[in-house]
Amino acid sequence: MSPQPDTIRIVNGLHRETAYTYYPILIVGAGESGIALGARLTAEGFDQFRIFERQAGLGGTWWSNRYPGVACDVWTSLHPGGAEIYEYLSGICEKYHFVDKIQFDTDVSELRWLDKEQVWEATLTYMVSGTGDLSRKEKEGRIAENGRESVYLRQEIVRARIVCSCAGGLVEPNAWPSSIPGRDTFEGPVFHSARWDHSVPLKDKNVVVVGTGCSAAQFVPLLTKEPYNAKSITQIMRSPPWVVPKPQEPFGRENYKKYSPAIFSTVPGLAFLFRLVCFATAEKDWYTIFDDNSWNHKSRKKLEAQMVARMKAMVPEKYHEMLTPNYSIGCKRRIFDAAWYESLNDPKVELTTKPITKVSPHSVTIGPGRQYPDPTDKESRVPTDEETIPADVIILGNGFEVTTWLHPLKIRGKNGDYMQDVWDARGGPQAYLGLAMDGFPNLFIIFGPNTATGHSSVILASENMIEYTIKVIKKILHGEVATAEVKKESEMAWTKTVQERLKRTVFNGGCKNWYQTDGWNATGYPYSQIDFTFRCMFPKWSDWDLQYTRKGLVKQQASDDSVRGGSSRSSLSAIPTNNCALFDGHLDIETLGGAGFASQFQYAGRERDEESTTTGDAWDLSAYSGLEIDVGAGDGKVYTLVVKDEQAQEKRDDGREQAGINWEAQFRVGAHHGTGEEREGKKVWIPWSAFKPTYRGKQKEYAEKLRTSEIRRLGFMMR
Repeated sequence: MSPQPDTIRIVNGLHRETAYTYYPILIVGAGESGIALGARLTAEGFDQFRIFERQAGLGGTWWSNRYPGVACDVWTSLHPGGAEIYEYLSGICEKYHFVDKIQFDTDVSELRWLDKEQVWEATLTYMVSGTGDLSRKEKEGRIAENGRESVYLRQEIVRARIVCSCAGGLVEPNAWPSSIPGRDTFEGPVFHSARWDHSVPLKDKNVVVVGTGCSAAQFVPLLTKEPYNAKSITQIMRSPPWVVPKPQEPFGRENYKKYSPAIFSTVPGLAFLFRLVCFATAEKDWYTIFDDNSWNHKSRKKLEAQMVARMKAMVPEKYHEMLTPNYSIGCKRRIFDAAWYESLNDPKVELTTKPITKVSPHSVTIGPGRQYPDPTDKESRVPTDEETIPADVIILGNGFEVTTWLHPLKIRGKNGDYMQDVWDARGGPQAYLGLAMDGFPNLFIIFGPNTATGHSSVILASENMIEYTIKVIKKILHGEVATAEVKKESEMAWTKTVQERLKRTVFNGGCKNWYQTDGWNATGYPYSQIDFTFRCMFPKWSDWDLQYTRKGLVKQQASDDSVRGGSSRSSLSAIPTNNCALFDGHLDIETLGGAGFASQFQYAGRERDEESTTTGDAWDLSAYSGLEIDVGAGDGKVYTLVVKDEQAQEKRDDGREQAGINWEAQFRVGAHHGTGEEREGKKVWIPWSAFKPTYRGKQKEYAEKLRTSEIRRLGFMMR
């Protein structure tokens, strides 16, 4: 992708009222996906983009989640710390020289498609430095106390040809449960693990932790040890997670960290092979756990028995019942644990399924009742009595707002509809391959609905979507395509397939998970990552409505010629002009009619020119029998028209006769074929200058005729 003349620029700079900044590409979010996209664009030779990040630093999830013990994925260890991941992402920005392309504390609050200009209008909201790190609730609280100007500075309207949303999912934390009274009376600190307050000392403090998800399983084991030294930890669990062993590094963590960088950089292909093994190991879980058939049922039951036995061997007996899940493994996010089970043997740590029922200034009340097992189960020995426990600090590990996709960004498409309203009307958040919606051209959602997996790397899925996006936007950046929009029927068919297929996966395995809301799963991907990789490697272009430019159709015709190299025909590539409708697929009445086009192909007499509409004498086209003419199409396909021997006589409106070319596809095609009705709309004459002739094989004999004879005046009347 070579650098293009389409650059970042100020438009109408001398007119303050109408001036705006134009960006060829606007990227929302500087997390892993936004950074990966910036790196790929830069590697392709295109640096005319800007990344807007609402937080005060890059990294997305790895900027906001800085709690003790945060770790994930594979770098110098199989589960490196968050700081290492952040440094890696920061290093990518430096390596590809686009740190200066990132603008922090800037929220893209609204997008609106301008159909006439074929660009997106974006509303940027600039925030007080550092306030982008606050959660939505925290911002609302600050505004209520100190006014709007304590958070927001000003707004700016900009425009962009392409918008890529790389907003992550694990960023906006869930708020304090509104059903629990007394929050305002509590005198100690309360914070979410995703907004960890490192200024709060935990030494000799009684800490209450709400939640037993992946984050809590990482930080809870550390809180009773140096340097935190909490006096006690009471952990509130709603339902037990499935906990599996964390993969171990070959030859031990320290040896791996010490020697693997040198070995991987010295032995050719070894790093790739190791990554492949990691991928294959994770991918195996899809076929053994996540799909839902009789073999998977047996495989899961076997694994579940092993994990329950492992749990019972590691934790005190009083926790055995409450830590035995009653749903299929994989239904909720699994915890890859190295320390949480062991920490439950610490006398300073207490696990309970009693709900918090009241908060007081220095304590919380738990019970009566329990959240798990079912409180109506009379045979259960898990306690249900009410008790009050001391509390100095409350830490929320209760997850994120992951069902409100793209929130709070408002996106208004070409029909004036907001994306959220479209989703509501169609049943729930959705997107074609998780990255595109009909009615929202030139908009790409990286890691959108139904792209998350429960078994493999988010980074792999994100990179796959970026590669797909690059394939599409290359055509726009090269000036070959004006707009790219997925077809409505393609998006809806994809969503229907995804939702039906998800019902036959473990995500419906009897648990309450954050993948689903009211029966609609907007999160999970119902196939393997191998499947998703291949779908992204080979786009199905027939699912897209690509509005080609003149340059694009010329290139597409040349490409089509080379693919059909063995055929022998003359080609004319129709180049779009204003108000000119082009089409896709081989020319036939059903295709055009179904596509909603109505086009009339009409002979243009030899005397016709720009100043005159006089028809003149008819042509003798017998010499051109068998001539095949290809008309370039809007999605890269071509219609083939074939000249026949016979002449067709058509009556003109003024009563004069005109000789016409008898096309294989007949004269009038489209929705009004054969009715003689006139379609509303402006007729546009496409002169010879709008066509590019190419010649192949035995049809070279026509070349000279096309250059020198009256067929040079051949044209199409399109309505």
